[in-house]
Amino acid sequence: MTTANPSLLTPHPSLLITGGAGFIGANFVYYWLKNHPQDRVVVLDALTYAGNLASLHGAQANEQFRFVHGSITDQDLVEEVMQTEKIDTIVHFAAESHVDRSIHGPDPFIDTNIVGTHTLLKVAKKLWLDSPLTPHASHLTHQRFHHVSTDEVYGSLEPGDPAFTETTPYAPSSPYSASKAASDHLVQAYHHTYGLNTTITNCSNNYGPYQFPEKLIPLVITNILESKDLPIYGDGLNVRDWLYVDDHCRGIDLAIHEGTPGEVYNIGGNNEWTNIDIVKLVCSLVDENFASDSGLQQRFPNAPFIRGEKSESLITYVKDRPGHDRRYAIDATKTRNELGYVPQETFETGIRKTIKWYLDNEEWWRQIMDGSYQDWLDTQYGDACEA
Repeated sequence: MTTANPSLLTPHPSLLITGGAGFIGANFVYYWLKNHPQDRVVVLDALTYAGNLASLHGAQANEQFRFVHGSITDQDLVEEVMQTEKIDTIVHFAAESHVDRSIHGPDPFIDTNIVGTHTLLKVAKKLWLDSPLTPHASHLTHQRFHHVSTDEVYGSLEPGDPAFTETTPYAPSSPYSASKAASDHLVQAYHHTYGLNTTITNCSNNYGPYQFPEKLIPLVITNILESKDLPIYGDGLNVRDWLYVDDHCRGIDLAIHEGTPGEVYNIGGNNEWTNIDIVKLVCSLVDENFASDSGLQQRFPNAPFIRGEKSESLITYVKDRPGHDRRYAIDATKTRNELGYVPQETFETGIRKTIKWYLDNEEWWRQIMDGSYQDWLDTQYGDACEA
C-alpha cells in the first residue's frame, strides 16, 4: 500500500476514474478500494462495447464507490460530477483502444481519445485553476490529472533496437496510437501552459482478469474452450512486452502519489514475448489445467483435450493487418529509479492467474461472446488475434 504524499494530494482524495468499467479501469477500481479504503471512488463510463458493468459488481456495495453512466465528451456531465463529488484526482483510462477497430473506423477514436480528453482537461482547468471560489474548491490545495497512455505512441522497434524510454520520439502508426499521442500532447500542454498538475504513464501490453475477449490472451483462452481457430497475424513473430494488470495499477498509484507534476513514466513488465510463443504457452497451460481437473472436461466438452488433441492444433495463420508494428518494448528505468516501481508478478505467475480467472468466470466472458461482440467478430477481417 502506497502512503499518500501530503505535499501532492489531499489526505483522502476523491477520484474520478474514467473508463472504470473497462479492463484496466475495473482492475484499478478494485485495487484502489482495497489499498485506499478511505478514498472516494467515482467511475464515469459510457459502457460502449468494451465497458462492462458486470466487471464492477464487486464494488457496487462499497459506500465509497459510485458509478455514473455517461461520456467523457459530455462537458456538462463531467462538470456536474466533479462538483458534486468534490473531485480532486482524475485517473483517465477511458479510450477506444483496439487497433483493428481504429483501422476500419477511426472516428470514435478521434472523438473519445482526443475530444474526450480535452473535455476533461477543460473542466479540470475550470474547476481547479480558474474558479477557486466554486463550492468544492476552497479545501483543495493540490489536484492531480493522471493520464493513462500506451507504448504504441512511440511506434515500432526492430529486434535489436533499445526499448522505449520517456524521451523516445513519438511515431504512432495507427489511428488508435495517433489519437493517444494527440491526447498525451494535450495533457502536457495543459501542464506547461496553464500549470495543471498532470502525470502520464505509458504502459506495455496488459493482461489479467476482466479483459475484453478480442485481445490476444483472453481470445486464445476462450477460443480453445470452444475449439475455435486461433488465428495469428502474419508469421506470429511480432513482439510485445507483457504487464500483469495489478502491476500496472501499482505503477499508476506510485505515479499519482510520488510522481512529479508534468512528468511521464513508462510502466513495463520486462517481459518480451512473440505472439506465437504467447499463444503456444497459453495452449500448453490450458491443456495442463484440463489434465488435472476433470470438472473442466465436463464443463467444456468441445475443447481439443476432450478429443485427445493439443490446443496448439487450433493455431492458424492469416494475412497480416495493415501497419502492424513489429515490436514494442518498455524501458522502465526512470519509473524504477524515481518511484521505486518493480513488477511483482512474473509472467509465469501472472499468466497462470489469468487462465484460472477465465476458467472460473465463464459466465462473465460467455455473456460477451454470445452477444454483440460475437456478431461483430464474425463479420470482420479474418478475426486474427491482436496483441
